[in-house]
Amino acid sequence: MYQALYRKWRPKTFDEVVGQEHITETLKNQITSGRLSHAYLFIGTRGTGKTTCAKILAKALNCENPQNGNPCGKCPACRGIEEGSILDVVEIDAASNNKVEHVRALREEAVFSPVSVKKRVYIIDEVHMLTTSAFNALLKILEEPPQHLTFILATTELNKVPSTILSRCQRHSFRRLSPDSIADHLTDIAGREGMILEPDAAKLIAGLAEGGMRDAISLLDQCSGVDRIDVDAVYSSMGLTGNRRISMIMDFTIKHNAEEAVNMFAELWRDGKDPCTFLGELNTLQRDCLMLQISPKVRSNLLSGGYTAELLSALNRRLTKAELISRIDTVSSYLSKAKDAPSSRLIAELCLISLCDPSLTEDTAALRGRVSALEARLASIEAGSVKIQTVSEPSDSEEEDEEDEAPFPEIPEDIAPPPGFLREDEPCDDGLDPAQFAEYQPEDDMPKAKDEPAMINPDASAESDNAPTDSAELWQRIVEKAEEELSPLAAAAIGSAQQVRGEVSFDTLDIYAARGMTYNLINNQDIIIRLRSAATFVTGRSLRVNVHEADPSDSAPKRSLDEIKKHKETRLI
Repeated sequence: MYQALYRKWRPKTFDEVVGQEHITETLKNQITSGRLSHAYLFIGTRGTGKTTCAKILAKALNCENPQNGNPCGKCPACRGIEEGSILDVVEIDAASNNKVEHVRALREEAVFSPVSVKKRVYIIDEVHMLTTSAFNALLKILEEPPQHLTFILATTELNKVPSTILSRCQRHSFRRLSPDSIADHLTDIAGREGMILEPDAAKLIAGLAEGGMRDAISLLDQCSGVDRIDVDAVYSSMGLTGNRRISMIMDFTIKHNAEEAVNMFAELWRDGKDPCTFLGELNTLQRDCLMLQISPKVRSNLLSGGYTAELLSALNRRLTKAELISRIDTVSSYLSKAKDAPSSRLIAELCLISLCDPSLTEDTAALRGRVSALEARLASIEAGSVKIQTVSEPSDSEEEDEEDEAPFPEIPEDIAPPPGFLREDEPCDDGLDPAQFAEYQPEDDMPKAKDEPAMINPDASAESDNAPTDSAELWQRIVEKAEEELSPLAAAAIGSAQQVRGEVSFDTLDIYAARGMTYNLINNQDIIIRLRSAATFVTGRSLRVNVHEADPSDSAPKRSLDEIKKHKETRLI
């Protein structure tokens, strides 16, 4: 009868446990010296070896011939505990035996001496599932157990275990295993099982296991149906061919191509992809991009393992940290909605549309992301990194700039990309090398005036002979430029000298808006961005825009003393 690999290759001694040397060495020393605790608490995430170490410890406590702290595995006690025939070693699942009467029965049974071994051992798995009454019933015997009794508790949620229990146990925290340790152990198991496991596939499985050895071995078992386990076999066996299509969807959202993004998601949906799972995987990709931006030399254990560093770098070149944080917030918000929505597919489609058009999301994170993207593009303009062309001197020929960025990772032929996704064998509409991602073009995303060149002349300056130098005149020019892109209501408010006035300094545009509705209208992120764009066009400098609340009387034209006297005399006549 076939036995699952994670059961077949479960460690039998402390030396066989991978990645938990800080715990196994301590337990071995205690067995050797005889300085044992009456209660142990093992803490850690799933698949890191808590229950395995508990069973090894139970065998070591009762072994007749321990070998350097390890159970021998040959004596009747070791064989009986391994086979489950010794009733003095009891493994209890607290998730299904969590009531106070279950603990009372345990207490009545625990006082009796063991029959066939030296110590009676109780292994209570998922101990945090016990009720408050059950914990209280366990407390007394856990504090002062008989000499022949040892408790080994295991939990994944330490915060749910009462402090009264914690203070009576010797605690050991199990770490998540590193991808390298998991990959090496998988390679060893595959060799013993006669499997051909490629190193890249082992690393991929190790990354997908998220630090759990049991999960990694189960994934290896799932992929064992092919003769040679490579990366494509892992993707196919685990249903992860969508990972590459998810990266293509993210590329479409960066390009603001909602049509192709929704069409690609429809293909995933027809292939059986759950919308909530899709949103979670999309957020995993965005999280990996953010981690790589924060730490360019990031270690592999900080990434999910489902995407290559080359792919993440290609996506990162067109996104700022603020944009990534905004996108993660957006996907997380829609994911929480999708779990309770009647149509999770609709929620996922709305999420993609929102990612393609950030203006549809008006929360603080989204606005911060849009502003950071605009600042990055303006900085590239000021640094001269974007090719400039004026109207007066049109260029007769354009030479393509050489791209330094890495090409987008190759997509397997069996996963046909949709139209619009850049591939080496397809034409590219934006004039760039088809093997590479298209960089953002600042002129495409910046608000442009009608019949004006896409880019301003960098030689334009407020100090030029024909440029206005007076602050009021500069403000009037900025208003005229901004009115072309604003709504009629906003344009009317900005054009009213009684309600709004502006002062231009070298690097700042201060706008004073009348208190109330006018201030609320002008103090809008979209309007501020358009005013900043207009100010940049007029002055040739990148200005910081500040909106201030002012009394309506402050913006009214000031009259001289003579005008006031003349007005009074006229009224008296």
